[in-house]
Amino acid sequence: MVNVTFITEQGEKVAAQGAVGDRLLAVAQAAGMPLEGTCEGQMACSTCHVVISREWFDKLIPASEDEEDMLDLAAGVTRTSRLSCQIELSEELDGIEVRIPGESHDMQRR
Repeated sequence: MVNVTFITEQGEKVAAQGAVGDRLLAVAQAAGMPLEGTCEGQMACSTCHVVISREWFDKLIPASEDEEDMLDLAAGVTRTSRLSCQIELSEELDGIEVRIPGESHDMQRR
């Protein structure tokens, strides 16, 4: 299992786990994070935008041009922003810290 720590807008740390190969979006939703993921991982929206801690960002596979284009539409984007639907968990990511932007809202209330 891969350990993930989500940091909420209020600064609360929420521990979660996912299997190698799981998408970060699914792990976040299972942990109750307010990420909608409207397009279900098809990179047609930016409702799963997260901010990766700097020390972990360079360990990720770089974002594709399509992902970068979708991030242009997200609110509160930073240099270490990514779409959680595009991050596949690996053993190298064990312990990753992910901040949930304050602009995130799950309108589907999963």
